[in-house]
Amino acid sequence: MKVYETKDLRNVGVVGHGDSGKTTLTAGLLYTAGATNRLLRVDEGNTVTDFDEEEIQRKITISTAVAPAEWNKTKVNLLDTPGYNIFINDARAALTAADSALVVVDGVAGVEVQTEKVWGFAVDFKLPRAVVINKLDRERADFERALASVQETFGRAAVPIQIPIGKERDFTGVVDVIRMKSYTYSSDGDGKGKEGDIPAGLAEAAKQAHEALVEMVAEGNDALMEEFFDQGTLPVEHIVDGLNQAVRELRLFPVLCASALHNIGADQILNFIVEDLPGPTERAGVAAVVDGKEVTRPVSPAGPCSLFVFKTAADPFAGRITYFKVVTGVLKNDANLSNLNRGSAERLAHLSIPMGKTLQPVTELNAGDIGAVAKLKDTLTGDSLADKGFNVLYSPVKLPEPSIAFAIEAKSRNDEDRMGNAVHRILEEDQSLRFYRDPQTREFLLAGAGQQHVEIVVSRLKRRYGVDVTLKAPKIPYRETIRGTADVQGRHKKQTGGHGQFGDCWIRMEPLPRGAKFVFENEIFGGSIPKNYIPAVEKGIVETAEKGFLAGYPMVDFKVTVYDGSYHDVDSSELAFKLAARKAFKAAMLEARPALLEPIMNVEIQAPVEYAGDLMGDLNGRRGRISGMETRGTTQFLRAQVPMAEMLNYQNDLTAMTQGRASFTMEFDHYDFVPQLQADKIIAAAKAAGAGQEEEED
Repeated sequence: MKVYETKDLRNVGVVGHGDSGKTTLTAGLLYTAGATNRLLRVDEGNTVTDFDEEEIQRKITISTAVAPAEWNKTKVNLLDTPGYNIFINDARAALTAADSALVVVDGVAGVEVQTEKVWGFAVDFKLPRAVVINKLDRERADFERALASVQETFGRAAVPIQIPIGKERDFTGVVDVIRMKSYTYSSDGDGKGKEGDIPAGLAEAAKQAHEALVEMVAEGNDALMEEFFDQGTLPVEHIVDGLNQAVRELRLFPVLCASALHNIGADQILNFIVEDLPGPTERAGVAAVVDGKEVTRPVSPAGPCSLFVFKTAADPFAGRITYFKVVTGVLKNDANLSNLNRGSAERLAHLSIPMGKTLQPVTELNAGDIGAVAKLKDTLTGDSLADKGFNVLYSPVKLPEPSIAFAIEAKSRNDEDRMGNAVHRILEEDQSLRFYRDPQTREFLLAGAGQQHVEIVVSRLKRRYGVDVTLKAPKIPYRETIRGTADVQGRHKKQTGGHGQFGDCWIRMEPLPRGAKFVFENEIFGGSIPKNYIPAVEKGIVETAEKGFLAGYPMVDFKVTVYDGSYHDVDSSELAFKLAARKAFKAAMLEARPALLEPIMNVEIQAPVEYAGDLMGDLNGRRGRISGMETRGTTQFLRAQVPMAEMLNYQNDLTAMTQGRASFTMEFDHYDFVPQLQADKIIAAAKAAGAGQEEEED
C-alpha cells in the first residue's frame, strides 16, 4: 500500500442520524474513487464498512469502520460511524481521529435527534464540517425543506454550495453554485458527473444561491467584504479561498446534495473533501498532557513518533486489533514504542491500513494517517504510545456511563467457566459497556446504553466465543433503615453445665441522614462491659444489620450507642456479647419504625420537542420528579429523578413512545423511602421467596 505524506491526507468522520445513509454514501465514495470495483449495498450485506455479522443481520452500523480512498493524489480516510442512539458514543470516540466531519442529513426527514447529537460532538472537538443532504431521490424528499431544517437547527452559517437538479425520482444531478456549472449522472452509478451548463429552469435559483454564498463568504473577511462592496461580487478563486478559510475558522458549513443509493454527487463530494476540508496539519492539534500540563500538540511529521488509540476490535482469529492515529513523526513497521498509560513496551509488527475488516500491509505511516496493528500486549482504547523519552499523553474521549443494566447468567457450567474471559474481550473493544458483580444481590451485571446494545453483546458472546448466556432484569438493591429511635436491652444467657454464656448490653439506636451509612459509639464508663468485649457488640450489630429486618436487605443510615450492660467473670466471652448485640438489634427494630429505601436515579432524556408532554406524563406515572427542562433547536432535554424500580423496562417504552427517536442516560443519585403501598408488596415478596427457599432446604 502506498505511503502518503501528511499534506496529502484527509481524515473525515461520516456522521448523522441512523438511516440517513452514511454507510451507503461511504460505499459510493469508495467506488467512485476506485477503492472498490463495484457499488456495494447495505441491503446486500456486502459493504466495506458494515462487515460485522450483527451489522449485516440488523442492517445498521454498530461500530466505526475505517476505509481509505485515493482522489486527486490525496488519501481520504473515511470513518463510517454509527447513528443509532445506543451506539452513538462510538461516533464520538471516532471523531477524535478525524480532522473534519461530513454530517449526513436525510432529505425526507431533515435534521433528527442524533443529527444534533453528532453535530454537538463535532462542536466539542472544534471540527470543520459540511452537511450532505442525502436521499434526494426518495419520494417526499425536498431539498428546500431539508435545508430549512438544517439552518433552523444549526444557523444560517450552513450555506448551500450546490442545489439539486430535479426532485425525487427525477433527481439526476447537482449545480455547483460556486463555479456555476451543472453535473448530471448516468444510471450506471459510477458517481462521475458530466459537466454542462445550468438547466434554464434552474438559472434564477442558481443565481440567487450564488449571490447568497458570495455574501456569506465575504461577511467574515474584511478584504473580501471591501472587494464585494466595490465590485458587487467576487471572482471564483476568491470565493474558493474565502470559503476554505471560513470552513477552517468554523464560520461556514457548506451544504452539498446527494443520492447515496444511486451514487449521485459522489465525485463532487470527493472534490470538496480534497480541496475544501483541512488536512491534519491545518488544525490546532490534539489535546494532550505533558508534564502534568494540558497542551495542544500540533500534528507534525517532524520529531519523535507518537500516536493515540481511538478504537480496539476483538477478532476471534486475529486477536486484538488496535486502531490509531499518528500524531507526530513517522511510524515504521516493527517500531518499538512505550505505552505511556500502562508503563509497558509495545512492538508494532505488521503495520497495516484498515479497509473495513481487511488489513492492508504498509511499511510506514506519516503523521496524520490512520493505521491498525494486531496483537499488542497491553494497549487499549484511549492509550498513548510514543518513542522512548517522549512523554506526551493524548487525552482520551470521555464517554457517559451506561444507562441500563441486565443480570447475565451462564446457561451451563462450561459457559460459566468461559464467560468472564469472553466478556472482558468484548469490553476491550466497547468502552461504553460495564461488567461487574453486585455485592448485595451477587448477580453479574452487564450494563450498556440500551437493551439492544446488551443483546448484541450476548449474541457476540455466542457467535464469537461459543458462550451461551441468558439476560434478565437485575434485582433492585433496596436498603433498610429506621425512622424512629429505640432504647433497648440485649441479654444473652445460657447455662449448659460447666462454663455458661453471658452477655448483656443496653443500646440506643437512632436514624442518620441519607448516605451516612453506620456509626457506632461506645459510652461505657466504669467498666460495666470490659473494653475487650465492645468490638464484639459492634460486630454483632453489623452482622445482623447486613441481613436486614423487614425484607432481608442491608440496614443503612443509623447510629448505635452502647451505654450500659453487665458481664460475668467466667461466663462472658466475645461470642456471648455478639449474640447479646444481635438480640438488642432485633429488639430495637421493633421500636425504631423500620422502613425500606430504594435507589433513585438521575435520568436525562433527549427527544423531539413534540414528545415532551407524553414523556412528562409517563415519568409522573413512574413516580418521577421533573427536575429540569431545556429546549435546544428541535430537541427537548428532560431531567428527572425516578426510582430505579420504575426504569427497568424504560428503553423499550421510550422507543415505542417516540418511534425510536429519543435516547436517555441514567445514573444513581441517592436512596429515598419507598411509599408504604409498594413497600408492603416488596416485603411480602421477600417473605414468600424466603419461605420458598426454606422449603427447598427442608
